[in-house]
Amino acid sequence: MTKVIMSDFQSLGLSGRILTTLTKAGYTAPTPIQQKAIPLVIEGRDIVGLAQTGTGKTLAFAAPILDRLSRNATPAPVRGTRVLVLAPTRELAGQIATSFGTYGAGLNLRVVMVCGGAKIGGQIRQLERGAHILVATPGRLIDLMEQRAVSLDKVETLILDEADQMLDLGFIHALRAIAKNVPSKRQTLFFSATMPKSVEALAATFLRNPAEVSVAPPASPAGRIEQRVCFVEQSEKLSLLVEKIREPELRSAIVFTRTKHGADGVVKRLAKADIDSVAIHGNKSQAQRQKALDAFKAGRVPILVATDIAARGIHIDGLGHVINYDLPDVPEQFVHRIGRTARAGATGIAISFVSKDERPTLRAIEKLTGLKLAPNGEFLPDEPLRKPGKPQGNRSGGGGRAGNRSGTGGGYKGGQSSGRNSEGRSSEGRTGGKSGYDPSRNSSQRSDQSSGQDAGQSFERGGNRPHRKGPSGSQSSGGQPQRASNAGRPRRFRERADA
Repeated sequence: MTKVIMSDFQSLGLSGRILTTLTKAGYTAPTPIQQKAIPLVIEGRDIVGLAQTGTGKTLAFAAPILDRLSRNATPAPVRGTRVLVLAPTRELAGQIATSFGTYGAGLNLRVVMVCGGAKIGGQIRQLERGAHILVATPGRLIDLMEQRAVSLDKVETLILDEADQMLDLGFIHALRAIAKNVPSKRQTLFFSATMPKSVEALAATFLRNPAEVSVAPPASPAGRIEQRVCFVEQSEKLSLLVEKIREPELRSAIVFTRTKHGADGVVKRLAKADIDSVAIHGNKSQAQRQKALDAFKAGRVPILVATDIAARGIHIDGLGHVINYDLPDVPEQFVHRIGRTARAGATGIAISFVSKDERPTLRAIEKLTGLKLAPNGEFLPDEPLRKPGKPQGNRSGGGGRAGNRSGTGGGYKGGQSSGRNSEGRSSEGRTGGKSGYDPSRNSSQRSDQSSGQDAGQSFERGGNRPHRKGPSGSQSSGGQPQRASNAGRPRRFRERADA
């Protein structure tokens, strides 16, 4: 591996126009992956890059690519592209396309993004004019190739970002088909946060004499993330989640669930606790997912509930917390989940809820990352030492929830688990009821049919903190008895409009 030590972008060999754009965008000093990768990309070398998520991989390949295109300015090939970037998810593809547009501002380069979940007709019309840079998800690109809407014979540089997730999502056949249609004489940049043998085999088919760029051991989480583990019964996870969300230190968080059904179920039951949240997963349309992300990024909704589609490449400024409501089935995915926090040199907190049947997964994560996540590196006994308190609350007469639900906070230890149902799905997303959270009920088994309308729920802010609007509880109308005071707890979540 070629060793490069440079302290600023100018010394990396970038042109003045790119340097000016990076300076305007606030980039002054390159990260380690950028220091190592940018000179190699400029040289035309193939690269296999290994780096933690959130270390600046996109800029590491985008800046030198833009520099090359600006030096050798030619029209975009009709129904073709000079640079092809493949990403596993719509969200990551959109973020990469946005980054190219930001870094290449003023260079008169055409960037096009195509992905599933959006109407293909508009994407076909975009490609008729051609692109200097095409960012695509593999499945949609194959669709466009089959309709002869795009040709890859003019590709000079092929970039595979988050290659390990593309394999996890089953894109191996699509990647091979795409590789057959790009010129054999090309530059290939291959980036992955983990490097299992399957990814190594894939890299060998795409790369020629690659330079390896690695800034951290594969699958190692950022050291700036504080790890917390809560041993809890599966049936009590929601009560614990509500209490954690209401802790004063938590302003916003991404909550990861294992299944789409589970994500929708958590959103429904958080709504019953008067907590606004939105969900993104594979069953949502691209418009719904983007609307939910925009609401979360803008602070209108404090909680984003997601499956692992959001675990790669989504950058949320200032996100302080990630909560693993369910541990991931694939241990490597844990690294990408918690990498949504502590980005760009910041710090963050990752909280993992662990039921009895998830303890083997926790051990696998500890083995993969080299971290001791359980307290003192020990697993607690199977008998629960403590159950989290269930949220309490009263309904005010005449409409609206009073929302004076309280939690005890503190540590949560336990190991009993309700396990899975006969269909193999986790039990989250299945509880219901008008008050409390009774895991024996199945009233919310139906999946959420709403079309992302949660993302549009209004959200009041006070002192940069979300809060609930509604009666203060000091004295109810009509001489009703005075409700219990909750002055010691921040009033953080507004009344739901439909309550």
